[in-house]
Amino acid sequence: MKTDINLSNLINEIREVAFKENSNFWRRIAKELEKSTRRQREVNIEKINKYTKDKEIVIVPGKVLGNGELDHDVTIAALKFTEPAKKKLKNTLTIKELLKKEPKGKNIRIIG
Repeated sequence: MKTDINLSNLINEIREVAFKENSNFWRRIAKELEKSTRRQREVNIEKINKYTKDKEIVIVPGKVLGNGELDHDVTIAALKFTEPAKKKLKNTLTIKELLKKEPKGKNIRIIG
Protein backbone atom coordinates (compact mmCIF):
# COMPACT_ATOMS: atom_id res chain seq x y z
CA MET A 1 0.00 0.00 0.00
CA LYS A 2 1.38 3.39 -1.01
CA THR A 3 1.61 5.99 1.75
CA ASP A 4 1.87 8.89 -0.71
CA ILE A 5 -1.77 9.88 -1.24
CA ASN A 6 -0.98 11.77 -4.48
CA LEU A 7 0.70 8.70 -5.95
CA SER A 8 -2.20 6.48 -4.85
CA ASN A 9 -4.67 8.86 -6.49
CA LEU A 10 -2.58 8.93 -9.69
CA ILE A 11 -2.46 5.11 -9.82
CA ASN A 12 -6.24 4.94 -9.33
CA GLU A 13 -6.81 7.52 -12.06
CA ILE A 14 -4.52 5.61 -14.44
CA ARG A 15 -6.39 2.38 -13.69
CA GLU A 16 -9.76 4.05 -14.42
CA VAL A 17 -8.52 5.34 -17.79
CA ALA A 18 -6.90 1.97 -18.60
CA PHE A 19 -10.21 0.20 -17.94
CA LYS A 20 -12.28 2.77 -19.84
CA GLU A 21 -9.93 2.80 -22.86
CA ASN A 22 -9.00 -0.92 -22.57
CA SER A 23 -5.34 0.16 -22.54
CA ASN A 24 -2.69 -2.40 -21.58
CA PHE A 25 -0.12 0.41 -21.80
CA TRP A 26 -1.66 2.34 -18.89
CA ARG A 27 -2.22 -0.88 -16.90
CA ARG A 28 1.51 -1.51 -17.16
CA ILE A 29 2.34 2.05 -16.06
CA ALA A 30 0.07 1.68 -13.01
CA LYS A 31 1.83 -1.57 -12.11
CA GLU A 32 5.26 0.09 -12.45
CA LEU A 33 4.21 3.00 -10.22
CA GLU A 34 3.06 0.58 -7.50
CA LYS A 35 6.61 -0.68 -7.02
CA SER A 36 8.48 0.42 -3.92
CA THR A 37 10.48 3.62 -4.22
CA ARG A 38 13.69 1.59 -4.20
CA ARG A 39 12.57 -0.41 -7.24
CA GLN A 40 11.22 2.50 -9.30
CA ARG A 41 13.14 3.38 -12.41
CA GLU A 42 15.78 6.09 -12.51
CA VAL A 43 16.87 7.20 -15.96
CA ASN A 44 19.54 9.68 -17.02
CA ILE A 45 18.94 12.13 -19.86
CA GLU A 46 21.87 10.43 -21.61
CA LYS A 47 19.89 7.16 -21.85
CA ILE A 48 16.76 8.96 -23.09
CA ASN A 49 18.89 10.61 -25.78
CA LYS A 50 20.40 7.28 -26.82
CA TYR A 51 17.13 5.33 -27.15
CA THR A 52 14.74 7.92 -28.61
CA LYS A 53 14.12 9.61 -31.93
CA ASP A 54 13.16 13.20 -32.75
CA LYS A 55 9.55 14.17 -31.90
CA GLU A 56 8.99 11.03 -29.80
CA ILE A 57 6.94 10.88 -26.59
CA VAL A 58 8.45 8.87 -23.73
CA ILE A 59 7.37 8.03 -20.21
CA VAL A 60 9.59 7.22 -17.25
CA PRO A 61 7.58 5.56 -14.46
CA GLY A 62 10.06 6.90 -11.93
CA LYS A 63 12.66 9.66 -11.82
CA VAL A 64 14.58 11.44 -14.59
CA LEU A 65 18.16 12.28 -13.55
CA GLY A 66 20.20 15.14 -15.01
CA ASN A 67 23.29 13.31 -16.33
CA GLY A 68 23.85 13.82 -20.07
CA GLU A 69 22.46 16.02 -22.81
CA LEU A 70 19.48 15.75 -25.15
CA ASP A 71 20.30 16.58 -28.78
CA HIS A 72 16.82 16.18 -30.30
CA ASP A 73 13.21 17.13 -29.53
CA VAL A 74 11.58 14.60 -27.17
CA THR A 75 8.56 15.03 -24.91
CA ILE A 76 9.19 13.36 -21.56
CA ALA A 77 6.62 12.46 -18.92
CA ALA A 78 7.84 11.20 -15.55
CA LEU A 79 6.82 10.82 -11.96
CA LYS A 80 9.70 13.07 -10.84
CA PHE A 81 12.49 15.16 -12.38
CA THR A 82 15.65 16.18 -10.53
CA GLU A 83 16.49 19.90 -10.55
CA PRO A 84 19.40 19.46 -13.02
CA ALA A 85 17.10 17.47 -15.33
CA LYS A 86 14.41 20.18 -15.19
CA LYS A 87 16.97 22.80 -16.21
CA LYS A 88 18.18 20.77 -19.21
CA LEU A 89 14.80 19.65 -20.57
CA LYS A 90 12.25 21.78 -22.42
CA ASN A 91 9.33 19.45 -23.13
CA THR A 92 8.33 17.83 -19.86
CA LEU A 93 4.96 16.63 -18.61
CA THR A 94 3.63 14.99 -15.52
CA ILE A 95 2.25 11.48 -15.98
CA LYS A 96 -1.21 12.89 -15.22
CA GLU A 97 -0.88 15.45 -18.06
CA LEU A 98 0.21 12.71 -20.47
CA LEU A 99 -2.72 10.54 -19.37
CA LYS A 100 -5.13 13.34 -20.30
CA LYS A 101 -3.32 14.03 -23.59
CA GLU A 102 -2.98 10.36 -24.68
CA PRO A 103 -5.69 8.29 -22.90
CA LYS A 104 -5.25 5.37 -25.30
CA GLY A 105 -1.47 5.27 -24.69
CA LYS A 106 -0.58 5.03 -28.38
CA ASN A 107 2.86 5.98 -29.71
CA ILE A 108 4.45 6.36 -26.28
CA ARG A 109 7.69 4.60 -25.39
CA ILE A 110 8.51 3.43 -21.87
CA ILE A 111 12.13 4.16 -20.94
CA GLY A 112 13.98 2.74 -17.98
